[in-house]
Amino acid sequence: MRILITNDDGVHAPGLALAERIARTLSDDVFVIAPESEQSGVSHSLSLNDPLRLREISPRHYALKGTPTDCVIMGVRKILADRPPDLVLSGVNSGQNVAEDVSYSGTIAGAMEGAILGIPSIALSQVYDFFVGRAKIHWSCAETHAAATVKKLVEAGIPPNVLMNVNFPDCPPGEVRGVALTVQGRRSNDLMHIDARKDGRGIPYYWISFQRGNFTAGHGTDLEALEQNKISVTPLRVDFTDRPTLTRLAAAFE
Repeated sequence: MRILITNDDGVHAPGLALAERIARTLSDDVFVIAPESEQSGVSHSLSLNDPLRLREISPRHYALKGTPTDCVIMGVRKILADRPPDLVLSGVNSGQNVAEDVSYSGTIAGAMEGAILGIPSIALSQVYDFFVGRAKIHWSCAETHAAATVKKLVEAGIPPNVLMNVNFPDCPPGEVRGVALTVQGRRSNDLMHIDARKDGRGIPYYWISFQRGNFTAGHGTDLEALEQNKISVTPLRVDFTDRPTLTRLAAAFE
């Protein structure tokens, strides 16, 4: 099995090295193509107005000046054009990709591009407490449980135009309470705000920032699973069509 790995944290991210270790438990035929620098929050963007600069940093390891989507396209259509990968792994992301994160995530986008290109694809993320910081990430949780989870998903089969979104809880590996098959959750809509500041010359600038919010994780959601120290596995569709609304509108426009 040929595996292509990408991420959105950049080519030097610890989660990328972890993804390669996970992949090598399944196959020796592994290629890594990751962004030259961090691309968190770029979603499914393409570099259409800038050239893609590619450099080989070691055998089968490439850095690309572009987005995770660019990396997957470069891998499938250029570097591995003679024989495309059988599996795309995107991650392991530093931080969760659940609920509305899915709309912004470059990690999800890497897996989504793989699905669009007809390749079974899995996004992997390791949760940590955003308000505590990255110094306390339980990488050992994904290290311990990811290979078995990925193998089971591959054996079960990933349908066309579907990608798998896997999130590992913020806990040591021994405290994981199983795997939950989940739906995409929804947080409170007041978590994001604008942090206004001034530079040394008194000129204003702004950061998009986040705050703790009060909300109840819906039953069966990715948010609930992670609260329960479970590995969340959510199948996501490339097709965004809301079919119930389509049916309702069809009646309205008759």
